[in-house]
Amino acid sequence: MIIGIDASRNRSGGAISHLVGIIEEGVDPSEYGIDEIHLWSYDTLLDKISDRDWLIKHSPKELNSNIFKQIIWQRFQLPSIAKSIGVDVMLYTDASALIGFQPCVVMSRDMLSFEPGQMGKFGFGKLFIRLLIIKCLQIRSLNKANGAIFLTKYAYSCITKSAKKISNYRIIPHGVGNVFSINRKVKKKSHNENFNLIYVSNASFYKNQWILVEAISDLRKKGFKLNLQLVGARRGVAIDRLNKAILKHDPHNDFVEITDFLDHNEIIERTLISDLYVFASSCENMPNTLIEGMSMGIPIICSNRGPMMEVLKDGGEFFDPECVISTRNAILFAIQNYDKMIKKSKIASDYARHYSWHRCCGETFEYLTNFAKRNNLSKK
Repeated sequence: MIIGIDASRNRSGGAISHLVGIIEEGVDPSEYGIDEIHLWSYDTLLDKISDRDWLIKHSPKELNSNIFKQIIWQRFQLPSIAKSIGVDVMLYTDASALIGFQPCVVMSRDMLSFEPGQMGKFGFGKLFIRLLIIKCLQIRSLNKANGAIFLTKYAYSCITKSAKKISNYRIIPHGVGNVFSINRKVKKKSHNENFNLIYVSNASFYKNQWILVEAISDLRKKGFKLNLQLVGARRGVAIDRLNKAILKHDPHNDFVEITDFLDHNEIIERTLISDLYVFASSCENMPNTLIEGMSMGIPIICSNRGPMMEVLKDGGEFFDPECVISTRNAILFAIQNYDKMIKKSKIASDYARHYSWHRCCGETFEYLTNFAKRNNLSKK
C-alpha cells in the first residue's frame, strides 16, 4: 500500500507540528500494511522531518515559490504524479486544497471561517474576504473529498452545517510533543501572594488578550498581586488593539510582559515558573497550546467557547473570554481556591495523556488504510 500526503500549503504552526509529530513520534506504518508514504511539501518543512526508509520526500520547485504556483501545481500536476507512483489514497492536510487526486481524504483544521460571529471581528476588508474565500474553498474540498478527518467533535458539528455531504469521516485529535509531558509539582499558595499568569498566543481578534489585561488591572486595583506574560502576542493583526489596552491599563509596564514567539524549551521554562495558565481564545478547531498547558500540569483558566470544554472537561476553571467580568471572576476564583485548581490540574494532566502523536498517527494510518482497502474492493 502506498499513501500520499499533500502538505504543500502547510504554513501554520499547528499544521507543521502535526506533520512533524506524526512522523517523528508516530508509529511504524508497516504495522498498518503501508509500504511507502510519499510526502510533498516545501524545503523548510521537509528539513524538519527525519529521513525514514518508508518515507519519500518530494519538494517540487513550485512549492518553494508563490501561492499561485503552489495552487496550480497542486491542482494540475500532483494528480498525475501521484497516479504514476501508484498512490492508493491521498491525504490533503489542508482543507482549502484544490483537490485533483482521488480517492482522497481531507483534514479540516481551520475553524475561523465557520465559527459564528468570528469573521465579523476582522471588519469588511482584505482579511474578511480572505476568510470568506477560505471558507468557500474548504466547503468545496470537503464536499468533493471521499473522506474527511476532523480534530474535535465540536469542529465536526460546526463545519458540517456548511459542508453537508460528508458521510465517511473520522474524528482524530492532534497530539502534543513528548517534550511537554512534565510531572510538575505545584506548590500551594495564598491569594495574597504574587501570582504569575501566562498566555501563549499571537495577537488576533479572537484571542482576547486586551480583555485579560483589563481584568487583571481591575484585580490589581483591589490589592491582588498579579503579573501577566503574553508569549507570542508581539505579532498579529490585533497588536494595535492590544497595545492600546496595555497603554491604558498598564502605562508604566508594571504587570504585563509581551514577547515574540519563543521556542518550545523557553515556553516550557516560562510556564513552569508560572502559577496559572490562561487560554482565552474564542475560536479554535483544536486548542493545541491548551493541551500543552494541560500536559505540563499547571492550573488552568480557560475559555468556555468552541471545543475547549470538550478537551479540558473538569480539569480547569472556565470563563467567557469576551467578557471582562467573567474573566476577572475566573482569575479571582483560581487564586482564592488554588488548592482546588491544583487538584484540577492533575485531572487535566491525565486527560492530556490521550493527546499523543503516537495515538494520532496510529488512528490516521488505520483510517487511511481501511479507506483505501474499501475503495479497492469497490472497484472490483
